[in-house]
Amino acid sequence: MPAAQSKSDLLDTTHVEFNKLRATIARIEDNQATVKDEDDTSIKDVVAHRAHWVELYLGWYRDGQANRDVYFPARGYKWNQLKAYNRELRNAQSDLSWPDAIALLDSTHQKLLDLITSMSDAELYGAPMKGAHNDWTAGRWAEASGSSHYRSAAKYIRKRLKAL
Repeated sequence: MPAAQSKSDLLDTTHVEFNKLRATIARIEDNQATVKDEDDTSIKDVVAHRAHWVELYLGWYRDGQANRDVYFPARGYKWNQLKAYNRELRNAQSDLSWPDAIALLDSTHQKLLDLITSMSDAELYGAPMKGAHNDWTAGRWAEASGSSHYRSAAKYIRKRLKAL
């Protein structure tokens, strides 16, 4: 269930969850960030993945606003194919360094904040997001792709750090 119901709520939860995630990853060394788990996923992979999903959301929003086709989750994939999509994403991001993954997260987070800040409550929550073909508003999609992903990443990372 989404927590935010207004632009102010969305900005607050996005800031809070991002800051928690950044505080969690601030103490991680390169060698810890790249250790793979049993699913062949590292902390670096999770951070880069979260940055990618913010980019996906920004693309969905832009495409909808421009009356272009919006592909959820991505062109050529259905929601039930996320494991395959995420595996291919990890492969595509495999050469990304830990500092680059953090920089990518910071950059996409700023783009997300810029978009949210530029929108009104009505644009965020007044109607379904254009092109989405469902009832979710742009604000709900922003929360799902931003703060909710930040929260789950921080949870995964804390668990991984205990295991390491």
